[in-house]
Amino acid sequence: MRTTRWKLLAATLLAGVILSGCTSGGDDAGGEETDASSVTGETETAAETASEEESASEEDTAAAAEGGGTLAEVTERGTLNCGVNGQLDGFSLNEGGTYTGFDVDFCRAIAAALFDDPEAVTYTDLTAETRFTALQSGEVDVLIRNGTWTASRDGDLGLQWTQTTFYDGQGMLVRADSEFQSLADMTDTTICVQSGTTTELNLTARMAELGVTYEPLLLPDEEQVASSFQSQACDGYTTDRSGLASFRSSYAEGPDSLRILDDVMSKEPLGPAVREGDQEWFDVVNWVVFATIQAEEFGLDSTNIATAAEDNPDNAEILRFVGAPGEEDADFTSGLSLEPDFAVRVVGGVGNYAEIYERNITPLGLERGLNNLWNADEPGVLYAPPYR
Repeated sequence: MRTTRWKLLAATLLAGVILSGCTSGGDDAGGEETDASSVTGETETAAETASEEESASEEDTAAAAEGGGTLAEVTERGTLNCGVNGQLDGFSLNEGGTYTGFDVDFCRAIAAALFDDPEAVTYTDLTAETRFTALQSGEVDVLIRNGTWTASRDGDLGLQWTQTTFYDGQGMLVRADSEFQSLADMTDTTICVQSGTTTELNLTARMAELGVTYEPLLLPDEEQVASSFQSQACDGYTTDRSGLASFRSSYAEGPDSLRILDDVMSKEPLGPAVREGDQEWFDVVNWVVFATIQAEEFGLDSTNIATAAEDNPDNAEILRFVGAPGEEDADFTSGLSLEPDFAVRVVGGVGNYAEIYERNITPLGLERGLNNLWNADEPGVLYAPPYR
């Protein structure tokens, strides 16, 4: 048991360090990244958390080591603790305790699956510095916040990412009346970018590939990057396209005064993260996301999911999906620790993927692109495994 405790301590301490080298431009809508001082603070917080965990009972340690327990804890509590950004319009915006957005809807979808109540969620606003520690320590059950899935995070933080909900990438924002139509047009410009981030590195690499010379205006945090662009201290502003779209949507001079260029400089897959080693909980969160995708593929949405079984009596796949398998599948069980009708709860309470996207992201002016279904007229990469 003592060995397990020290492993948990080491993994938690590594979390503070890895954030300084692995945060990505999309990581805070903008690339809210971690500087040296915040890493120190986060390491101290991680150490305090590990110390508190050390005082927990040996029985709790054994349960954690065996992997499992989160679903039972959430079910007993009767509410889902979901970590979000809270400051990102279109994704997770906290307006006086009322939460809305794309990420928020996936929190609600999990609650709907578990409790048949999408409002059974307690939200926690998390910064780039606190997001992973909050999940590691158990403060939140799931993290659904702009934090890019990367190899080092997957390998070193003791966390696990489920199905990607939003395929993002680093972009460039310019003023609508500027002459710039692509990155190749931005020779001899000044570009606002957060210093010490992969956003800065991606920009450097891409401009070098294009042979474009520019002057980076390096700023310590995303708020200063945005305000410097707004004050016209630079010609362009770079971070994740989702962050740029959110900034553009609430721009004082109106969204039409700004343009996001078509160029995409990086891959930024965003989606829910859970603690590693709890396969049951991972499966629950993963298949809730899959349910929203599969429902769209079946043509099922919040308006017709309740009558899907009677409307499709000869479609074995749909019958299994809505928890009403036909005679040939009478013994079907998914083994996912979810109620047979969980997809009906999810889609009926929150909507399918298209409804969630159109409600939250479409108003920002971001087309679905890669976030289209694999078999759409303009195919994307969204794909759910067969529910069989």
